[in-house]
Amino acid sequence: MADPELQLVERRIRSFPDFPTPGVLFRDISPVLKDPASFRAAIGLLARHLKVTHGGRIDYIAGLDSRGFLFGPSLAQELGLGCVLIRKRGKLPGPTVWASYALEYGKGLPWSTQSLQPRPAGDLTLPSPGTMHAACELLGRLQAEVLECVSLVELTSLKGREKLAPVPFFSLLQYE
Repeated sequence: MADPELQLVERRIRSFPDFPTPGVLFRDISPVLKDPASFRAAIGLLARHLKVTHGGRIDYIAGLDSRGFLFGPSLAQELGLGCVLIRKRGKLPGPTVWASYALEYGKGLPWSTQSLQPRPAGDLTLPSPGTMHAACELLGRLQAEVLECVSLVELTSLKGREKLAPVPFFSLLQYE
């Protein structure tokens, strides 16, 4: 990893063992958000990847509740696009479509839901890990083409890349 911008982002990621439950090593992105240079670097790296990979084919960026709300609008702004928010069920007003999904880890029920207000169909890119499969399902129901799912951090042990196939997946940083 020779890219100084990527190194800057990686240095800001903190690890917390046994959070939120024993056996989980939580990767905290909060320091990236606190440091304007590392946040700008992360957005720039993601934007460059999307420009090279998809050119002008992207119509919207979709941000997933909740970390995608932090990166999605900034990434959309950098690319000159609109941002679509995908939230937990019951958090968006008006008519919505929703899908359930299994949680990788956490407390409470072993499943959750994601919802989306219907929008005009278009190509979307999802900037958040975790609940992407449900979001891809929702977007597909609305006849949107998901070009790629992107994330700051990929937890390879969760096998999210495999679960999203055949949708391509890109992450800046990978951890076991």
